[in-house]
Amino acid sequence: MTVASGISRQQLIQLFIVVLIGVGIGQVLQRTAPIGRDLGSNMTVQALLRDGTSPSREAKDPTLTLVVFTDYQCPACKLASPAMDAAVARDGHVRVVYRDWPIFGAASEQAARVALAADRQGLYPAVHRRLMAERRPLNAQVLRDAVERSGGSWSRLERDLRAFALEIDSQLSRNRRDAFTLGIAGTPAYLAGPLLSSGALDEAGFTRAFALGRRATRP
Repeated sequence: MTVASGISRQQLIQLFIVVLIGVGIGQVLQRTAPIGRDLGSNMTVQALLRDGTSPSREAKDPTLTLVVFTDYQCPACKLASPAMDAAVARDGHVRVVYRDWPIFGAASEQAARVALAADRQGLYPAVHRRLMAERRPLNAQVLRDAVERSGGSWSRLERDLRAFALEIDSQLSRNRRDAFTLGIAGTPAYLAGPLLSSGALDEAGFTRAFALGRRATRP
């Protein structure tokens, strides 16, 4: 998905249909087409792979870091998210770093802020999964549901949104700057080691990206 300043519900549904068709075609092509581009020793890439401050899902004995640029209103992100989770779970040695990049307007930005604030309660991965699976418009009640159903306190989250507002601003600015530095046109985008892929992948595509990313990092 390319960058958009705002999007209506009707436009979102239309985009979802277009992406659904595109992913169906892409699933055939992904099995043979090259995945991603190798950015080698790019300094921004190396910093992203070492990032210890962004929300993450850790793995036991990780052998690969996957950096994910996503937006909670991006149809392609929502389609790819369960495939990514399945591939990561099957692999067992992939550390995931989340870089929220809200490009679909105000609702996307508020959802990203809520997810980042939820990280202060250790809930980011759970809230992220719920928001990616959410099909309702991302209004305040839906965001609250995602936090509370993940075991979090909404009242604490509201306090954290205020207390850490500047820090969250900085996180989102850094994510946007890094995306532009890498030449990413929109969400989703995935950095598997030094291998950058743009657009939705299926589970087999993620598995291939993991293998190629590991191969690219070998001396």
